[in-house]
Amino acid sequence: MENTKVLVIGGSRNIGYYSAVRLLGLGATVTFLLRSPRVFEQDDTIQHYIKEGKARLIQGDALVKSDVSRAWSEAQYQQVDDTRPVDFLIFTVGGTPQFSLTKGFTVTPPNLVTQSLINVLETLPSPHPKIITISSAGLTQASHKSLPLPLKPLYSYLIAAPHKDKCGAEEVIAHSAGWKWDARDSPGDEILGAGWTSRIPNTGELESIAVIRPALLTDGECRAEVKGKGSEAYRVKEGDLECSWTISRRDVAHFLVEGMVRHWQEWEGKCASIAY
Repeated sequence: MENTKVLVIGGSRNIGYYSAVRLLGLGATVTFLLRSPRVFEQDDTIQHYIKEGKARLIQGDALVKSDVSRAWSEAQYQQVDDTRPVDFLIFTVGGTPQFSLTKGFTVTPPNLVTQSLINVLETLPSPHPKIITISSAGLTQASHKSLPLPLKPLYSYLIAAPHKDKCGAEEVIAHSAGWKWDARDSPGDEILGAGWTSRIPNTGELESIAVIRPALLTDGECRAEVKGKGSEAYRVKEGDLECSWTISRRDVAHFLVEGMVRHWQEWEGKCASIAY
């Protein structure tokens, strides 16, 4: 991973942050697109890598296409004599949810993830980098069927709104990657926006992409490290996992880096579910 160029969008906290720290520890150079770079002012780990020139902070908003375009440029042209393309994009955008008794958890804007991803794909540099995005289990009708019965009301009501946004992001990916997509799962123009297909790569053009669908996320420890089990600490499967209850954000980051980035040929063009 030494000198690998990585752009992280959505890396101020949670899975994006934990993944970025892992990649930095392996020698990668990580560029963060952040609405507020001050989020890392008191972070000794990130500050250490900034001083080494391995972590780079770019102020901007993934909802602003020009900011995303600038982030791509900054991630690639780190030095005058280094024009190598960006190797990986880690896309983990997610808002801070607010709770409503009538709507469950909501995020503003309601299409944050989908529109941010469309901006990313609309500004993709050439050659295309390898892209890893975080989605969720239980989004589509088929995926929802595989959820444990007690979790189905939670997914159907409490987190339905954020999942509608993530479902839009998956439809965007399915279109450009040429994956099968059930039209009944589409969130519609409310999330996708009118004419969205004209803004992203054509069907089948996006080959170097992989999606991770975690089970219900927790802030627990990284069992892969604490218990010394590595990838045996969790279950991973292409497609949907039966009885997928929970997974910690730290273990998702462990799989993202140790499983997916380091074994890209195994996961390229696939959607992987992860749970304990």
